Amino acid sequence: MDYTDRLRRLAINDERLGDDDFDDVVDGPGRLDPKALALARIAALVSIGGAEPSFGAQVDAAISAGSTPAQIVDVLVGVIPVIGLPRVVAAAPKIALALGHDVDIEVFGDIGPR
Repeated sequence: MDYTDRLRRLAINDERLGDDDFDDVVDGPGRLDPKALALARIAALVSIGGAEPSFGAQVDAAISAGSTPAQIVDVLVGVIPVIGLPRVVAAAPKIALALGHDVDIEVFGDIGPR
C-alpha cells in the first residue's frame, strides 16, 4: 500500500487499517529503518508522558538498531521546541534509567533532591 492510501485510511479511521499496516512501516522501499522508527517512538513517548517500561523497551530497540545514547538524548533536545521543556524534563529521568543511569543519585548524591 502506498503512503497516500495509508494516509487516507488513517484520516478516515478505516477499520481495515490493521496490525499488518503497523509492521509494514519498516524496511521497505521508502520506509523507515528500525533505528528511525525507534527514535520516532521515543519522541512520541516523550510527547505523551509515556510510562517508564515503554521508554525502556523503545530505548532498547533504538540501541539494538544502532542508535547511540547521544542520539537518543538529541531526540529529547530536538522535541523541546515542539512539546515544551517540562515534558522533556519529565521524560529525562526515564530515558536515563533506560540507558542505565540513575539521575537522582548522580546529580544529588545520597541526600536526594533539595
